[in-house]
Amino acid sequence: MSPEDVKVYLRQLKGWEAPGDTQLCKTYHFPDFKTALSFVDAIGAMAEEQNHHPDVYLAWGVVRVEIWTHKIDGLTESDFVFAAKCDRIYDGMHAAPGKRH
Repeated sequence: MSPEDVKVYLRQLKGWEAPGDTQLCKTYHFPDFKTALSFVDAIGAMAEEQNHHPDVYLAWGVVRVEIWTHKIDGLTESDFVFAAKCDRIYDGMHAAPGKRH
């Protein structure tokens, strides 16, 4: 992807960065380790289903996700889709009780 393409796609995501226009990075915050670990588990399950594996870093109450297409050592549209799905998982974990679908 060109740097211009990266900027266009990046505007569709909330809180993601694209250092060097070669990967996507975001840090998520959680109230405790257990919830952060559950998020990592959900991302891992999705990664296995899609055969698209991000780097995921876990600490107490913090998860950092780094996404890129290893085969080209850069970004593709599927990386942005994966990032959006990570956000959807996060949002689902923080939905008000009774509003989860």
